[in-house]
Amino acid sequence: MTDVDSWFAANTSSWCERTLTELLAAKASSGLSVSLVVPARNEAATVGDVVTRVREALVETTDLLDEIVVIDSDSTDDTYVVAQDAGAVVHRSAEIRPDLDSYPGKGEAMWKSLFVTTGDVLVFMDADLLDWDTHFVPGLLGPLLTRPEIALVKGYYERPLADGSADAGAYEGGRVTELVARPLLNLLFPELAGLVQPLAGEWAVRRELFASLTVPTGYAVETTALIDTARTRGIDAIAQVDLGRRAHRHQALRDLGGMATQILAAALDRAGWEHRPGDGSVLRQFHPVDGVATATDRFVPQSERPPAAGFLR
Repeated sequence: MTDVDSWFAANTSSWCERTLTELLAAKASSGLSVSLVVPARNEAATVGDVVTRVREALVETTDLLDEIVVIDSDSTDDTYVVAQDAGAVVHRSAEIRPDLDSYPGKGEAMWKSLFVTTGDVLVFMDADLLDWDTHFVPGLLGPLLTRPEIALVKGYYERPLADGSADAGAYEGGRVTELVARPLLNLLFPELAGLVQPLAGEWAVRRELFASLTVPTGYAVETTALIDTARTRGIDAIAQVDLGRRAHRHQALRDLGGMATQILAAALDRAGWEHRPGDGSVLRQFHPVDGVATATDRFVPQSERPPAAGFLR
């Protein structure tokens, strides 16, 4: 059995292995408080359902969660109002610590959440969920509330490609995972090869750990959190939980190119790549115009925030 196999056997569990009663007792015993953070950009169609269902199940019915906070990342739709009406505390990312400026991106919203949340444990959940259930939250909290040595928990799930086909594979929806993140981790960070969904937007982390990490402002935040946690705390500080099934809207292929570029740049930087640009790079893509392949240059931001611990007050 390889080290990866040993880690997988010791640190992989299912959401249903711990009852809600057991988790509530573990939370009370530990004295830990928990914040749910939902980074959102133009998710008015789904964020209300996410907030409402979690609030009803885990705040009003039980006290597993102490707060639900939505970080609105420069939305141009009604995300802010919908999330607020659903019962979340909502902050615009750009208005949190304006003295620290503001950048677009999911990682920026998550980094900024450290300044407006109070929980000892942060649970992150995407706002665009379509096929999911509220057990995602207690599932992620299980290892953190019952195993003090665990600092970060990743969720994983069946993630079919929402294309209407009846025979869509269980993991076909994770295109950037299978084509970029998984090969990258296997080649450069093989100790992380046992992670089923390294890019999962559903994960949980102890506040003190997340505040100590350098955080990319874009889509590479999940990847770098794993790499940096393994380097500073060891792979045994990471666990993963099977959450069942998840579906969400899928981005256009060219948009995934930008996401992949951010993930590659951040990971290669941590592997010692010497040619990474400072705040971003240009990605040249092609699309047909009147039957002719036409180049389009897209600037892909690659900035990173320093550990928030140095700014918390």
